Amino acid sequence: MPPSSSSRPVTVPPSGGTAPGAALPPAGAAELLDTIGGYSFSWLIVNLEHHGRKQFGRHFTIRRADYDLVRRLLVYFLADASQAAQLGIDLCKGIALTGPIGCGKTSLMSLMRLIPGPDRNFTMKPTRDVSFEFIQDGYEVIHRYSRLSFHANGPRTYCFDDLGAEQALKYYGNECNVMAEVILSRYEFYTAFKMRTHLTTNLKASEVDDMYGPRIRSRMREMFNLIAFTTTSDKRI
Repeated sequence: MPPSSSSRPVTVPPSGGTAPGAALPPAGAAELLDTIGGYSFSWLIVNLEHHGRKQFGRHFTIRRADYDLVRRLLVYFLADASQAAQLGIDLCKGIALTGPIGCGKTSLMSLMRLIPGPDRNFTMKPTRDVSFEFIQDGYEVIHRYSRLSFHANGPRTYCFDDLGAEQALKYYGNECNVMAEVILSRYEFYTAFKMRTHLTTNLKASEVDDMYGPRIRSRMREMFNLIAFTTTSDKRI
């Protein structure tokens, strides 16, 4: 990150330091002076906030209380194997980003698309859109996001945004929990072809059980690194 020098809001070198006009890390925040994947963490924060303001408005900011969570995401998407091992992050699994409504899950995952190289690029897909596609196209949608989810370089990675916002639907009288079937199908391709899947959700573990059943929850444990917001405030207000 980033793809070209023209897109850089500041010119902080990966090894550290601060360019003229760039914000200095807060006093005492020694954790901002280290690196992830060869990039200064403070530089990465500045860049994420820069792109966040372009996408979501000038009030976008990354709160210091969320730095630990953002660090974990960056370690994963920059594939920093050493730090991933220290943090218990499996680079072969996907990310399940959880937290209450309005905490910034979708915004952060959208920004993470700016981070990875070609082998970690992914597409954001709201689960409600998958449900609408199912109404239109039926069971072919499940194949679309599983056995047909390949490109020339291998499996296609999706981030299914807001798991739990969709509803069980009927197609020609047959009820189907679309996202449960998509997750189960992608699990098979995860074990066979290392197909990664990411998701965001505000569901708690017990709610996942209630909505999708223990089988799905078990598969999710195998497929995802769980990264959770601890904040309870709605940052959209």
